[in-house]
Formats: sequence, C-alpha cells, structure tokens
Amino acid sequence: MDHTVVERELELKLVLSPERSVPVPARLGYRSDDPYAVHVTFHIDSEHPVDWTFARELLVEGVFRPCGHGDVRVWPTKVDGRGVVLMALSSPDGDALLEAPAAQVSAWLERTLRAVPPGSEAGRLGLDGALDELFAR
Repeated sequence: MDHTVVERELELKLVLSPERSVPVPARLGYRSDDPYAVHVTFHIDSEHPVDWTFARELLVEGVFRPCGHGDVRVWPTKVDGRGVVLMALSSPDGDALLEAPAAQVSAWLERTLRAVPPGSEAGRLGLDGALDELFAR
C-alpha cells in the first residue's frame, strides 16, 4: 500500500507573555501509515529539534473549539484580528504556549483529511495484512 506524507513548514510563535512572543520555525507532518497522529517538529533548523505527536482529531477539533486535556490542549482565538490556533503543550521538561496561523493549519489539515478521510483510518493501518501474514506462518 502506498503511503502519503503531508507536510507544511510554518512559523509559530512561542508566547512568553501577553506582550512578548518569539518566532519558532516548525513543521507539521502527517503520514497515511500513521493515520491517527499528527507530528509537529519545532526548531527545525536547530541541532536539537523538538518533536510532539498527538491525535489528528485533537487538532481538527481545536481549530473550531477548545479541546484536549493534560499534555496537549488546542483552541481557536483571535490575535490582532487574525484567526490563530493556540496549542498548550506540557511535559516534565516544561510548558509551552504556541500560536499558529489558523488559515495555514486549516489548509494543511484539509490536505490530511483528503489523504485519509475521517473514519477510514483503521483501514490504513495494515492490520489485516499483518494478521494474515502472522496466521500464515
């Protein structure tokens, strides 16, 4: 089965305070062979990029309404009249609040949803083929 990769590089903002943020180069990634997950890599131009993986559905829902619990929370808002998506990430190493342009995130998500429509993810996991191979032995 062929696999589709959908990527998008964009600049996020790491929100340090209501008055201050710093740009963070990032890459959104999606693979049809890992259909339930999205991958976000921060600091893509550095020696030590930071990777986060979480449910695609969380980001899809977070573009429209607040969602998530625990380590990843996502919600839409407006900043200076622009639509943005905020992502609050929490780990033992620290917390981060990131701001992403809503239009760019939505366009990228639409491409992932065309690659693997919602509800069809399980068919992309290759479980049937793996089980067939296992039982053939």
